Amino acid sequence: MRFLTAGESHGKCLIGILEGMVSNLPLSEADINKELARRQEGYGRGERMKIEKDTVEILSGLRKGKTIGSPIALMINNKSTEFFDQVVTKLRPGHADLAGALKYNTGDIRNILERSSARETAMRVAIGAICKKFLAQFKVIVSSKVEEIGGEKNKPRFNAVIDEAKEALDSVGGIFEIKIVNVPAGLGSHVHYDRRLNALLASALMSIPAIKGVEVGLGFEASRHRGSKVHDEIFYEKGKFVHKTNNAGGIEGGMTNGEPIILKAAMKPIATLVKPLKSVDFKSKKATSAHIERADTCAVEAAAVIGEAMAAFVLTDAFLQKFGGDSLEEIRWRL
Repeated sequence: MRFLTAGESHGKCLIGILEGMVSNLPLSEADINKELARRQEGYGRGERMKIEKDTVEILSGLRKGKTIGSPIALMINNKSTEFFDQVVTKLRPGHADLAGALKYNTGDIRNILERSSARETAMRVAIGAICKKFLAQFKVIVSSKVEEIGGEKNKPRFNAVIDEAKEALDSVGGIFEIKIVNVPAGLGSHVHYDRRLNALLASALMSIPAIKGVEVGLGFEASRHRGSKVHDEIFYEKGKFVHKTNNAGGIEGGMTNGEPIILKAAMKPIATLVKPLKSVDFKSKKATSAHIERADTCAVEAAAVIGEAMAAFVLTDAFLQKFGGDSLEEIRWRL
């Protein structure tokens, strides 16, 4: 299974194509719109969230409320298109601006920032919503929660930390957790590097703009303890293998072991600042302040929803690889 997205942040629309989804999966635009609405929520979001009310239009791959096995094409219209023709030459530290301008030989940074913008992730959430609907057929549930904001772990303090950053004309990042429950054992593989599920999940989460690190299970903390305190002991109870702890985060040797999958991702602060950093004008090569583009103060909660979508896609693909089948019913028979 694979997906592609197209479209720019302030272009006419975003387009997505999901290929490889089975037939007979019940699906509606409302299923997808519910996830799109979640992406737009969260304290610290910018003015654009008041403009865009994301809704999807399913263009193909669906008939009479069920998938038909052909590619599913989706479209989300952009309401905010006023910046699309504006030329940008002032580079923004922390963004794709400089690297992209050098790579694609363009003097107009707008050509880079339009596609590198996190606006593209709205379509990823739409595609992930379809995958979540598929996984739910087998009682596999993907959820998330925000663990930290700006280094603060006390949840009642999160909004205050964001307010302080906003007042300082700054931005703030954080850490979110993804949890996937009721996962069957044996998804992924130890045989090749590109089949290891932990690697695939980490890659998917790292592809989200501003994500700088991913942990599986105990993650980096595991390096600070002895093996006897880290590895999950195995028991056999009531006809099945079980673990009393889950430091592995549900994945061992690149494969699911039947325990919940636990992932954490670290998001850096939003790179576009109201009080811009020192930079250079790409065209004149003279010192200047960075370009100011409308942006969020904090988008960790939204990133968590995007993380759910990406994890759901990877898990759905692993599910289909293991159990095969072209229809929902065929997978049920094999499972």
